[in-house]
This record gives sequence, C-alpha cells and structure tokens, in this order.
Amino acid sequence: PPSYDDPRRSLGRLEQFMNGAETVNERRATRRARGRVLRRVASVLVAAGVVAGGMALGTAATAVAAPAPAPSMCPGMNFPELGPDVCVFSPSVPQATIQTDLDAIATVMVPDQFGSQRIALLFEPGTYGSTTHPLVFQVGYYTEVAGLGLNPGDVVINGEINVSNQCAGPGNCTGLDNFWRSLSNLTINVTVPASAPCDETTEFWAASQASPIRRVAFKGNLFLFDYCSSPAYVSGGYIADSEMSGGVVVNGGQQQYLVRNSSIDLWTNGVWNQVFAGDVGAPATSFGPGTSQYTTLATSPVTREEPYLYQDGSGHLRVFVPSVQRDTSGPSWAGGPTPGTSLPLSRFFLASPGTRVGAIDAALARGMDLILTPGVYDLAQPIVAPHSNTIVMGMGFATLVPQHGQAAMLALGNAGVEISGLIFDAGPVTSPVLLSVGTPAPDRASASDPDAIQDVFFRIGGAETTPVSATVSLLDNASGSIIDDVWAWRADHGNVVGWTLNRAATGVVVTGDGVTAYGLFVEHYQKDEVVWSGQGGTDIFFQNEMPYDPPSQAAWMQAPGVDGYPAFLVTPDVRSFTGYGMGSYSFFDQGVSIYSANAFEVPATLPPESLRDLFTIFLNPATGRGGILNVVDGTGGPSTAANADTPVDVASFPS
Repeated sequence: PPSYDDPRRSLGRLEQFMNGAETVNERRATRRARGRVLRRVASVLVAAGVVAGGMALGTAATAVAAPAPAPSMCPGMNFPELGPDVCVFSPSVPQATIQTDLDAIATVMVPDQFGSQRIALLFEPGTYGSTTHPLVFQVGYYTEVAGLGLNPGDVVINGEINVSNQCAGPGNCTGLDNFWRSLSNLTINVTVPASAPCDETTEFWAASQASPIRRVAFKGNLFLFDYCSSPAYVSGGYIADSEMSGGVVVNGGQQQYLVRNSSIDLWTNGVWNQVFAGDVGAPATSFGPGTSQYTTLATSPVTREEPYLYQDGSGHLRVFVPSVQRDTSGPSWAGGPTPGTSLPLSRFFLASPGTRVGAIDAALARGMDLILTPGVYDLAQPIVAPHSNTIVMGMGFATLVPQHGQAAMLALGNAGVEISGLIFDAGPVTSPVLLSVGTPAPDRASASDPDAIQDVFFRIGGAETTPVSATVSLLDNASGSIIDDVWAWRADHGNVVGWTLNRAATGVVVTGDGVTAYGLFVEHYQKDEVVWSGQGGTDIFFQNEMPYDPPSQAAWMQAPGVDGYPAFLVTPDVRSFTGYGMGSYSFFDQGVSIYSANAFEVPATLPPESLRDLFTIFLNPATGRGGILNVVDGTGGPSTAANADTPVDVASFPS
C-alpha cells in the first residue's frame, strides 16, 4: 500500500488552504480534494488490515449533529473557553455556596445512568472545608472531579468525596451500576461531619467499572464499598498513581480491583480478584482456595500516566503530560513532581458537541492537540488524528457516537499518541470499529514514546433508544502501546438491549507487538471478547462476564462441536504472551443451559507459567444456567451451579 506520509501531508496542506479559501468555489474544490485524500487514507487502512472495507470517512464539510444540550448546572465560569459544563470552584468562594452548588449537581447526576448530561468539576489550588466544617459531596454519573494543581497536594479537601450505594428497594442496595465517574489530582483529608449520617461516616468510593481514581492522596480510611445498606455488592475498580495513608483501605464487597503504582498503608480482604502492580505496601500474592485471591507484581513494566489540566502560578491553564516510566513502583509524584512536559492550552483545539468535525480534523491535521469538552458528540464522520505525539483528552466523560457506520476515531500515529477520558458509544449503523489506534507497522513504533489509551470506555447499547451495533470496540495496532483502564461493555441492561438489538462481536483486538494492558474490563460481547494476536504482549488484570443472553447453544458456537467462545483468545501464531490475575464469569439468564468450552484459549507452545492466577466463576444459581467447562485449554474444570460463586482457579499455565 502507499505510505501514510503522502496522504497525511496532503491532508495538512489541504486543511491549511481551506482555512484561507475565500470564495465558495475555492471551499468546494478544497472539500472535494480533502474527500479524495480521506478515501486514500481509508484505502491504506483497508489494505493494511486496520479496518474493514467500506468504512465511511465522510467529508470535512459535515457538521456534528449535537443533541439539544441540557441547561448548564455550573454556578460560574473562571475559564469560559472550557464551555458551560466545566464548573471551576475557587477557595475564595464561601464554602456554603460551593456546598449548595455541589449538592444541586449531585441531585441531577447521581440517578442519571443513561442521561445525556456530562460535567467536569474542577477545583483551583487551595484548601476547601475544615475540621469543623468539612466539605462532603456525592459524585454521580458522567462526573469528573479533579484538582487543578500541578501536584495532588495543591488542592486539599477537608471532608469527603463520596460514591454511595443506589437502592432499587429494601435489601437491594448496591454499587454494581455505579459507572462513568472519576476522581483525580487532589488530597482528601478524610473528615467526618459532626452528627454525620451513615453515608458520611468515612470516605466511600462504592463505584464499579469506568470509575477511575488517579493521583489522589487519601489521608484516612477509604472504603471501596458502602456498608450503610445491603447487600452492598460492587464490581470495580481501578486506582493508579495514588497514596492511601493514615488509615485502612477496606475492599469489602468489591468483586475485583486493580491498584497500580500507588502506596498503601493497609489493604484488607478481597472477593475474587485483587491485582497489585508496582504498589508500595501491597499485600503479598495469595491465590487459591480459601485466600483473598491477591496477585502482586513488585513493579509495573511500563507506564504512562494520564495527561491532566492544571493552573500555573499566573492563573493560566496548562496541560501536563507525564513521561514514560519503566519498572517502577509507587506514585510518580512520591519523590517530587511527576516527570513530564508542560504544554500551553494554546496547543489544544477546544471542541464542543456543536463543533464541526471538519474543524476538529483540520486542527489535528495542522498538528494541534485536542480537548473534547463535556457532552455527547453525534458524529457524521470519524475524528482523524493523523500525527504522532497527538494528545486527545476528554473532559466530563465526553461521549462520541458515530451515526453512519464509520469509526468514531482513527489515530494513525504510532508514537506518543495519548487518548484519554472518553466514552465511545455504538451508533445506529454497524461500525466495523469504534476506536482504531496505530497502524500495523512495527517499524513505525517507538519503544521510548509509546501510544497510550487511558480511561477510555466503550458502550454497545443501554443509552440509545434504537438498536445499535459495532463489530469491534477497540482495535490496537500500535506496537509497544499501553492500554491503561479500559471498560468495553455490551450493555446487559438499559434501553434496547437484547441478542439481536445491541450487537457486537469483540470488545478488544490487539495486533501490535509488545502491548502492555492494565485494567482490562471486557463484558458481554457475542464472540471472542478479547483477541490478542500481537507478539510479546502483557495483560495485568482482566475482568469479564460472558454474554448473558445467547438464546440457545446453537446460536453461540465457536465452531461445530465447540461450545461458546472464550473470553480471552491468544491466537495460535503468538509465541509469547504474559497474563496476571485474569477472571471470567458466567450468568446465562435465558432459562437455557448455555456452556463455554474454555474461558481462556492460548497456544500450547507458550513458555511455562506464562499465565498466572486465572479463574472462572458461576454467578447467581437462582436464575443462571449452564456455565464454563474449563478455565484454560481444557484445564481447570467446570464452574456451574454445583459450585456457584466459588472461584475455579488455575495458578499457572502452561504448567
């Protein structure tokens, strides 16, 4: 195929000319030329096997069709360029005013699981709350909470920032559906109000998937479940680059958790899968029947912390981009400021749901970085990031929805591309892929400057009111890249959900060599949920639930005589792959016995002990049927109603 360089350079020249075009005819001619270049890029992608043939790329003139925005809930704007749904709080504002505003926002966002409102709550450097009057508030759906300091100690909350159970009725209170919220870059001195109700008696983060904690210093007890109501089940979660000191972390009802590059005074108990990578003070590995199912790695092999906004000494906003780190433990800021690079906000194109896709693509073609401010972006064509070292940041869980069967985003560079803080939703026409990162060209990869996919979440159904579909959610072709907290979810509840209504074959496909994944959550897809064909890959933590809803065994067969599909397939040509702390659960709820032959399938030629601490679980014997017949390649035995809610463990494979 032709090189990427020619269409990429041509696209940049065309965008520059388009910006200077003065007549209607000039603009029309430029748009037609841009369409030809985009089609050439598409042909290269198809020839290289990056995407399926026929993917629509659209034209530059097409506008983003945004839904009618909800009224802004922000009390005031210090940085109006960030848009109406980025609320910036200042320590100079009376605490009673801040409390009233935060409570009003929580009232809207806490119950809004499938709504369209998105919001970011940013705190300027300073101290909020006190020992006598702590600041305590709840964090709801699609809510980003972040400090605007360069370091976590620059923003201090004396109080609590909480996520509590939600109750569907007496005795049915859990955090199982507490998704899509985040907490980052600040310090919480856990302070309990006088005469506090139960849900304010400590710091609660009773959140499940897609609810990351990054760069937070907790001073005091941290409960990862809410003990104030029952049964208090939770299905998360992810903590990175954080400090938990001066108290105890109580895991409680959390089924699984990944903690990476953090420091921990004391971590207690566990359910099925607790994985620690590069954590100071982490508990020792203890995996097997009757244990807490801990898997602990002394260091993380390669990390790249997520870029973040901060306010400099002059009050201006900048973006800090942390450097790549190798073989590390503890927070990146433990010994001083995080290593990295500070970028001015002028380097970034600030988009909103009403921004034309052509304008976004033109900015990216000129070499700008991109911030997508909160909202839902209905895309008539993909966002194309053609260059290496491009930063794409979402704020307030900005959500991209392709409308015409195209990708939502194509990131073509193979070095230094970072994509973070976004939700990708499937649209009404089948997309071959929602997000494609990198190109299948190992010689273009950069070991010193890897691509990174950070806090990126995919959703097939649940929020939409019509059937939706996407064949693959995430395609990672970028060799040496880092996947850092991804939840790919084919919805099991919500709007228009069913075997033929929200269709998706595979959550994550990895073709790049030397890819490292942390915190890979992939659930309910209809075929192989993860397909890994790159050489020398590593996955640290994997959580999966197989699809609930196959209508019959005949409808869910990998091959004649082979029941179901594996949750994680390492393809037969792979010579080396390493995995730690990987679990798959079954809950087939259609009243029919459905089986999967194996949860994991890997080449028999992998070196001994390539996989450590694998397991399966059968959920809910009251209504579940069937099960998983083996953990990995015929090894491990079945998980069925006969051993429900009990892990079937394989400590190492091949033995």
